[in-house]
Amino acid sequence: MKKLMNDPADFVTQSVAGMVMAHSDLVSLNSTPLYVTRAGAPAAGKVGVISGGGSGHEPLHAGFVGPGMLDAAVPGPVFTSPSPDPIQAATAAVDSGAGVLHIVKNYTGDVLNFDMAKELAEAEGTEVASVLVEDDVAVEDSTYTAGRRGVAGTVLVEKIAGAAAQRGDDLASVAALATRAAQAVRSMGVALRAPVVPASGEASFDLSDDEIEVGIGIHGEPGRHRQAMAQADELTAMLLEPVVADLALREGNQVILFVNGMGATTSPELYIAYAAARRILEAHGVQVTRSLVGSYVTSLDMAGASVSVMRLDDELLELWDAPVKTIALRWGM
Repeated sequence: MKKLMNDPADFVTQSVAGMVMAHSDLVSLNSTPLYVTRAGAPAAGKVGVISGGGSGHEPLHAGFVGPGMLDAAVPGPVFTSPSPDPIQAATAAVDSGAGVLHIVKNYTGDVLNFDMAKELAEAEGTEVASVLVEDDVAVEDSTYTAGRRGVAGTVLVEKIAGAAAQRGDDLASVAALATRAAQAVRSMGVALRAPVVPASGEASFDLSDDEIEVGIGIHGEPGRHRQAMAQADELTAMLLEPVVADLALREGNQVILFVNGMGATTSPELYIAYAAARRILEAHGVQVTRSLVGSYVTSLDMAGASVSVMRLDDELLELWDAPVKTIALRWGM
């Protein structure tokens, strides 16, 4: 294992501290317990929007803290949920009196710890709503979760919810829009090479040079099946067709097409996959209204990609287009 790090035990705290140093105009650090807020939080009169989970998926979630998106992010250890205490502390830090929304990826640890933090926050007088993201069509159950996993589609949900909160919607409305976004997005991913976790120095699973893992999650867990390597167009179709079927996309539907890199995948590869996915959608009569291509929800240094599609309506499109200013996503500001 070769990684730019010091002590593996301090990998997360040192990386988060460095990120905040580099972007102190956008984010602030709380070291004990560990969480990140938007600079100047809480924003007066505004619903707070929080997400979090195990580290190793950067820029998710801390890279999406800022105006128009998240108010706080809570990073846990690599591939491990944060405990309830920092989640509750971050909730209190961004509560302006308008309530706080938790956006939770469907992994067992995240669900349990966010639920407990919600109870603690409510006991302190904060109104909290929670929305679950479960966009992965590859599996119904896995090592880490009961039901579908929350994966790359989480970014799209966070953007929709953050825009609704930024325009002044109340907590119930922000939660309803986040739920609508979560129900409208589906994803599926493939690994060409497994990630190496700093604490262990070993790959999460073994793949030979000519093998790929189809249907992986973002915690280095194996996928739906293993097969021989294939060309990009074939792999993209393998990922996209189940997404199209699960969303029941019809001719005339408008969508966001999001091709995401898993950490060690180059931009040229992602754009080849994007072109293949767009051709497939257009062959179905589906209009790609907005696009996002890049490594936004990673799995450390995994080589691979995922494809996400969100079915749009007029309001979801308006919220996606709304101004945002974060480390990893920004436009209109």
